[in-house]
Amino acid sequence: MDLIQGLIVITTIHFLAAAAPGPDFVLVSQQTLTHGKKTGLLCSIGITLGLSIHLIYSALGLAAIIANSSSALWAIKIIGGCYLMYLGYKGLTSKKATNIAADETTQTIPKEKSALKSIGAGFLCNALNPKAPIYFVSLFTLVLSPDLSLSHLLIYGTWIMAIQFIWFSSVVLLLSRPAINKKFQAMGHWVDRVTGVAMIALGLKVITTKLN
Repeated sequence: MDLIQGLIVITTIHFLAAAAPGPDFVLVSQQTLTHGKKTGLLCSIGITLGLSIHLIYSALGLAAIIANSSSALWAIKIIGGCYLMYLGYKGLTSKKATNIAADETTQTIPKEKSALKSIGAGFLCNALNPKAPIYFVSLFTLVLSPDLSLSHLLIYGTWIMAIQFIWFSSVVLLLSRPAINKKFQAMGHWVDRVTGVAMIALGLKVITTKLN
């Protein structure tokens, strides 16, 4: 498979994978609606950087080893599932914001998180996904070959990360639109609680679902 064909395959498959609802989507949505566009974009950067971990070990041929190692997958499942439930707990225990002014013309400004925390949350959410090794084994089996050049490998990896960031930044920009964001802001802490429940459910699903 030549470079162009490989890019077409990767674009189609990974865009669908990125767009599928999952922990990354829930986290980005929650961070954007609660803390604003900047935090959502930083979280998206973290998710993209987390993807680099999977790309590196896949390029080294470790993805197949991890995907076929029950002990390695079990450890990743427990750590990843517990982290998702921790994020869910943080959402459930968030405090209701107080209204400083009742004037309709006054816009509530979301409290931004630090850049490091926002990027770190996204990074860990993606890097601890136990389904990633299996996914990348399947994806790279279609486009990788023993004689693949390093330059092509770098192009594939960079493009996959670009797709990831483009998708999640688009989600952030959509949820940051004033008309949409205002409706969610009116619900306040209930957004945190709903996404918190979703995160806990996803964490439990990760821990209890058989991956192979």
